[in-house]
Amino acid sequence: MGKELSEMSLEELWELFPIRLVAHSDKWKLYYDEIEILLKSRLSECPIERISHIGSTAIAGIWAKDIVDVLIEVSRDSDIENTAEAIEMNGFVRMATEANRRTFNCGYMKGGFAEKVYHVHLRYIGDNDELYFRDYLNEHPQIAKEYETMKLQLWKQFEHNRDAYTNAKAEFVRKWTSEAKKVYAGRY
Repeated sequence: MGKELSEMSLEELWELFPIRLVAHSDKWKLYYDEIEILLKSRLSECPIERISHIGSTAIAGIWAKDIVDVLIEVSRDSDIENTAEAIEMNGFVRMATEANRRTFNCGYMKGGFAEKVYHVHLRYIGDNDELYFRDYLNEHPQIAKEYETMKLQLWKQFEHNRDAYTNAKAEFVRKWTSEAKKVYAGRY
């Protein structure tokens, strides 16, 4: 039978769900479109301002983890926890709770990844640096390729440590997000 995911240590989870990068796939846009429709339908009573495809699967042509990242932004005058609870009631597993942020996933099974895997990031409207980063890399393919090269180099080094993998990319992401926010000031 084995342990339930909720009973596993972080290290056990990283073993079961290692970082795996794959070549860009057009299926990611289809998966995003499916989940956006589902979320809009199931969360229709929630104060959602915007739902967006973020992360490397939203950047044209680069290798990425086969996980579609979704950003849900809610109105600033709402109680983010009410929307978080609605997301959980619709089959998403809460992974993290921070002051003004909640993170969920779907597609993590006792035997490994499901065919479709999602990370859902719930935030207040305007907490959306990922949109600037996504747009900048899509409009600057040479920077996107630099990002891809770095990710491919870090992949095997941090295959079983997602936090270290993310931290190793942080300076690059900060640099280009900052540049994007100058170029696209006020876009979001």
